[in-house]
Amino acid sequence: MTKTTSAAVTPSPPALAAPPRPRGPGLSLRRRRQLMGVAMVSPALAVVTVFFLVPLVMTFWMSLNDWPLLGEHRYVGLANYRRAMHDVEWLHAIRFTLGYTALITPILLLAGLGLALLVHRRGRAARTFQTIFFLPVVIGFAAAAFLWLYLAQPGLGPLSDLAVRLGLGNQDTNWFATATSGLLVVTAMVVWKVTGMQMLLLLSGLQSIPGELVEAARVDGAGRWKTFIHITLPLLRPTLALVLVFSVAGSLLAFDQFYIMTAGGPANGTITAVYQIYRTSFINFELGYGAALSAMLMVALAAVSAAQMLLLRNTDNS
Repeated sequence: MTKTTSAAVTPSPPALAAPPRPRGPGLSLRRRRQLMGVAMVSPALAVVTVFFLVPLVMTFWMSLNDWPLLGEHRYVGLANYRRAMHDVEWLHAIRFTLGYTALITPILLLAGLGLALLVHRRGRAARTFQTIFFLPVVIGFAAAAFLWLYLAQPGLGPLSDLAVRLGLGNQDTNWFATATSGLLVVTAMVVWKVTGMQMLLLLSGLQSIPGELVEAARVDGAGRWKTFIHITLPLLRPTLALVLVFSVAGSLLAFDQFYIMTAGGPANGTITAVYQIYRTSFINFELGYGAALSAMLMVALAAVSAAQMLLLRNTDNS
């Protein structure tokens, strides 16, 4: 019998980890990503700088100067702003703009909400009406203003026939003879033009409401009105706030419709804030004073935007 002896196996020492390779002179991955992000944003940043930031700074600088169209400008400090506080024409334009905003904002909101509720259904008919109601939105303000200017012409447009049928006038009724009637025609045009966009925004808000909540409210015995008041409106508040701010901002910046349809008349009775800025800057050639008026209107719009953010934040926290 042969006896086999095996030699003891000695364990080999553990392999040592390879030393880290020295980094080359290249950039790290994180640094390359940062540079790539900067490169991607640079075109948009350049556009914003050239077409927004530079004109914004230039506007505020011009507002501190007596800046005629021709000749040297002269630094006057806050004199242009003090002048605006006592300018009768500017104050009248502000009052008219605020009145126009107070008139048209609730009309647009209610009309847009009504149309959104009307087309908030499934089916081909609802989609067809959505398209029909949205069609005026694609028309430019200038084209819509010229169209309604023709419709309101005495003896030519259908508004004269409508006035006769309703007993409000005759075929020779001039709708732009007074500031009140001119304002009503402009308001009708804007409602026809803008309501489709209000409808689309509010419709998106309605479609974001979970259907389970509405069904649960109906199962609990709530009717359509109670469901609308206690379910739909609270959940629609962010969209309503957004639409409201858009309407107010658009009304404060109203210019095209009054410039084309009423030309600020009669007797300067339909001059808006932007229209007055246009007259001051490009008719009277007081560029510094016009810049001051623009800066004041800009601050007002910034306040409206701040109110929007505050309203949305309160809605989210509620």
